[in-house]
Amino acid sequence: MALPRIGITGHTNLTPASFPLVTDAVRAELTGYARTELAGVTCLARGSDQLFAHALLDLGGTLHVVLPAADYRDHLIAPDDLDEFDALLDRAATVHTMPFPSSGPAAYMAASEHMLARIDSLLAVWDGRPAGGYGGTADVVSAARHRGLPVTVLWPAGAARG
Repeated sequence: MALPRIGITGHTNLTPASFPLVTDAVRAELTGYARTELAGVTCLARGSDQLFAHALLDLGGTLHVVLPAADYRDHLIAPDDLDEFDALLDRAATVHTMPFPSSGPAAYMAASEHMLARIDSLLAVWDGRPAGGYGGTADVVSAARHRGLPVTVLWPAGAARG
């Protein structure tokens, strides 16, 4: 039997006070899988994706990463987040880099579509508002629903975007 594969999409601009709230919500969702082996797929963006990666790994899951573009690390990851990004990337069982030379909305959405094609369900750390730009959380949720994937929206009380 194949491992259940859970994907993540979510806001990158969570407030610092939201981090423990989102971490607890993600961990609670993933704990239902703790008795079985679990695989998680993420683009490893700051915020929701990295909180998911930590929770998944803490529960003994296997991390799979999809990078949107060759320059993703240097383009999207803030200098103070590089150590955490690199540490999580080092713990990934697989890393797939999309064939885009530059990061941008098309690369982000293509990476999300790649992730959606490889998962059984999606967790969305989402406040329900429209995407701030093409390839944002709302677009990924819409694409997942269009594919018929189960989507669990997590937005704990007190969570906010910065």
